[in-house]
Amino acid sequence: MLILLPPSEGKAQPRRGKPLDLEAGPLAAARGEVVDALVALCRGPEPEALRVLGLSDGQVDDVCRNAGLRDLPTAAAERVYTGVLYDALELTTLGASAHRRALSRIAIVSSLYGLVRPGERIAPYRLAGGVSLPGLGGVAAHWRRHLDPVVREQAGRGLVVDLRSSTYAAFWRPAPDLADRVVTVRVLHEVHGRRQVVSHFNKATKGRLVRAVLEDGRDPRTPSAFTDLVVELGWQVEAGPATRGGTQLDVVVSEL
Repeated sequence: MLILLPPSEGKAQPRRGKPLDLEAGPLAAARGEVVDALVALCRGPEPEALRVLGLSDGQVDDVCRNAGLRDLPTAAAERVYTGVLYDALELTTLGASAHRRALSRIAIVSSLYGLVRPGERIAPYRLAGGVSLPGLGGVAAHWRRHLDPVVREQAGRGLVVDLRSSTYAAFWRPAPDLADRVVTVRVLHEVHGRRQVVSHFNKATKGRLVRAVLEDGRDPRTPSAFTDLVVELGWQVEAGPATRGGTQLDVVVSEL
């Protein structure tokens, strides 16, 4: 099973650690292109960098940090990404067996790094998924050209459980030949019979759900088996029909 997660806007700043290594792995060249474009932008005029990145004048520190990206200390991605989903998931507090499963089953879709495993060392950055970088173009379009073979390799013959937000869903879309083993999870908040997507409930529930699946330890191979597992773990679930893009699974919550 491969569990795809979105990144978080918030990131911890490692105080020490070796600098970023962009030489290894199948995404090395693609990552280098994004890093080069981001660093070049942030070493230029600050107003232009703020504009392109969609930042306010009070976020100049983020621009300065991006400019020195290649020399920043790194830490494992599970310690860098913060925010509601990752606070609920609490990867570093998992028991030994569940943590090993997290390292092998979770992949974080990143605008800078493409696809990141929780144990992989990364430097913090500020780059939203909807940004278009000078000399590179849209980061979503960039990663669409590179991620499919990597996702396929990491998923192997297992199920792909997709919990990405809509922005990061644009980085990789499953081809029809994968549809029978892709599950897309959506969280709906229900109040007085009305359902809607609420960001905080969505992120927190996804974090708690992934943690529960990792602690349970089972490795469902089909969308229906994954649906049964989530129900057994205590969630209200409604599965949609299979489509060319996979099976959508709605997790309905009324409170955290």
